[in-house]
Order: sequence, then structure tokens, then C-alpha cells
Amino acid sequence: MVRVTTTDRRGVLRAGAGLVAGGALAAGCSSTGATPRSASASATSAESTEPSAHASATPRGAPAPRPFPQQPAQITHGPRDRPRVALTFHGQGDPTLARSLLTEAEKRGARVTVLAVGTWLDQHPEMARRILDGGHDLGNHTQHHLAINAMSETDARSEITACADRLKRLTGSIGTWFRPSRAPTASSVVARLARGAGYPHVLSYDVDSLDYTRPGAAAITRTVSAEVRNGSVVSLHFGYPDTVAALPAVLTELDRRGLHAVTTTELLS
Repeated sequence: MVRVTTTDRRGVLRAGAGLVAGGALAAGCSSTGATPRSASASATSAESTEPSAHASATPRGAPAPRPFPQQPAQITHGPRDRPRVALTFHGQGDPTLARSLLTEAEKRGARVTVLAVGTWLDQHPEMARRILDGGHDLGNHTQHHLAINAMSETDARSEITACADRLKRLTGSIGTWFRPSRAPTASSVVARLARGAGYPHVLSYDVDSLDYTRPGAAAITRTVSAEVRNGSVVSLHFGYPDTVAALPAVLTELDRRGLHAVTTTELLS
């Protein structure tokens, strides 16, 4: 067995972080802007499953995935007969912005769902506990945030399980949800691999805020307000100042319409 040194691990993490940063700026979570990983990239992912130097040595328990029998394999929204919505955030980017957003949500009595990128957790492992301690859902958004539907089965499996391993090491659970990277829905292969990794459902969405295009806080608020309704799952992102700025207005509009921002687990329960 090849022994991975601390120096090697840091190099892998820096490389993974670079891939994530470039992809996020290029196209948010759209289906373009990334290429499939090579076999060598898959090997890198396998190596990087070694514990991070910053990882928590004593993970505390967190909720595990659970099936919702009345829901399809790929969930785009919850029940339309209850005034609840789920604000879901793709977890990467500046942790200061993430903390500001979580704090604002909590001040307003809102709970959200965060789908974390594995390399982001490597860089900021403390964010896993911050999210859970705030009463929010935490899930898996792949290891490197690449176009997972375009990958080989082997590489796609590695992307899912590598992030799941990090979540489990940090929290004791693989996370409550899986969302594919750079695609609104998972291919049949990716959905099957997610089930094999322990996720009964793929979490999609029916409202795309388009915040990753940096349209400004007012535009984000207008887009969400125009499309959100009972049971909606809204796609948003950490790492964008416009999103943080838009959140108070989004929550005010939800309150005005009698819609409660809850976790995805609460939305479906």
C-alpha cells in the first residue's frame, strides 16, 4: 500500500479546490463548463479519502438519509398542499459569506438545506458542524463539483462516495441528501450510484434563482418570488454576496405569502 504523506494530501486538496473554484465561477451548477475526469483524477480522489489534517477526530451524530415512500427517486418539490418551501444551497465558496447567510436565516426563524462540495469541507471542515448546529440539513454535492452526468461510472461513483466519506468523518453521517453537480437532475446511472452509496433520493429543484450568474440581489428576489409556491425547492448558492444580500427580502416575501422556509426533510415529512 502506498503511504500518502501530509504534503501529498495538501497538494491533492489544493488541486481539488482549484477545480471547484474554476467550475463555480464558470457556470454555477449548470450542465456546461466542465469536462469528465480522467482515470488519473479518479486516483487522486481515491487518495484524498484519507483523513484531512483539519478533520474532526470525534464526529458527533447527524441525521442519516431516509426514504420518503410517497416521493419519486428524483425529488423536485414537496407537497403542494402545505405552505412550506425548502431553500437549498450549494455549499462552497467563502465561509464568511456562508456564516452570514446562515445567521440571517436563523434570525428570521428559517431553516435551510446545504449540499456541500467535498473539497469545500476539506478546506473548511468546521462548516459541517456550523450547518448542523443551526438546525439545517446537510448533504452531498459531490467531491469536486464537476459534470457528474458526463463521467464514467467509476469516476461518478468516486465523486459521490468521496464526499460521503468526508461527511461521515466530520458528522457521523453521509448526509441527508445527494444532489448531482452541474446538472439539475441525475442521469439514470448517477441516480443508481447515489442509491448504492446510501441516498434513497436525488434532490433536484423546481425554482432556480440563477444567483450564480451574479444578477444582483433584486433580480434574485424577483426570480424566486415569481416562481416559488407551496412545496417548492429553491436552488441557491453559498459564495455569492448577491445571495446574502437577497436573503432578507426573499424571506420577507415568503412571510408575506404565508410560506415557511424549512429544511427539505421537514418539507417532505
